[in-house]
Amino acid sequence: QVQLVESGGGLVQAGGSLRLSCAASGGTFRSYGMGWFRQPPGLEREFVAAISWSGGWTAYADNVKGRFTISRDNAKNTAYLQMNSLKSEDTAVYYCARRGYSCSGNACYDISKYDYWGQGTQVTVSS
Repeated sequence: QVQLVESGGGLVQAGGSLRLSCAASGGTFRSYGMGWFRQPPGLEREFVAAISWSGGWTAYADNVKGRFTISRDNAKNTAYLQMNSLKSEDTAVYYCARRGYSCSGNACYDISKYDYWGQGTQVTVSS
């Protein structure tokens, strides 16, 4: 059974940085693309970033582009989300997910392409 465990969330001031980690177990991590999503209070879950199995392709939501960086270390079965220049609107529960279904381009932003999810980690940005 695939398990994904996020860590690294917390409380940070606006303008600060956090690095989220997603540790995977129970599957062939290096064979799958990964994604990060977030769910702000009272809102639906939204796409943040995605990365291909090799790390050679990445994609970002417009509102995090230039501030967030997704990466992965297949030797450690871990995906990362480096978040810089954080804003209050970045406050949310952040989830990592495994992309279990094929897609290309913007279709990989679709939540339905992801089959396994972590439990989430809270990120709170104070202004």
